[in-house]
Amino acid sequence: MSALLDLQVACEGMQLPTADHFQLWLDAALDGAGHPGAEITIRLVSSEESQQLNQQYRDRPKPTNVLSFPFEAPAGIPINLLGDLVICAEVVEQEARAQNKPLLHHWAHMTIHGALHLLGYDHIDDEDARQMEEMEIAILAKLAIDDPYQDQE
Repeated sequence: MSALLDLQVACEGMQLPTADHFQLWLDAALDGAGHPGAEITIRLVSSEESQQLNQQYRDRPKPTNVLSFPFEAPAGIPINLLGDLVICAEVVEQEARAQNKPLLHHWAHMTIHGALHLLGYDHIDDEDARQMEEMEIAILAKLAIDDPYQDQE
């Protein structure tokens, strides 16, 4: 079952993946985590909007690659909405270039990473980070994308 994707583009002048790319990556993430068919909004934003949201919600005064906003339905309301991902196109492009990774591969990684956050995965402590990274690596491998952590120390 495919994820229901609401794609919002709120940035200009960037090389962005297509809706089909995001659909493929979300489906892979949700299937890999055993949660197919959920609804997710992805909003592609500028550095300014990312910085404002990162400051407001995480008290960090700089743009970031992806922010995840899980949705919690009120009791008794059956809705399969996982939440929202806000992805900063400029940061993703800068990181891909700095890490010498194909741009679409980094977009895939950030989308999958954010989707796993919406499902409750995190990387606050070492064990949680290890588990989340292993899931990301396995999901990306199914898409023929190399381990994004292989060159990091």
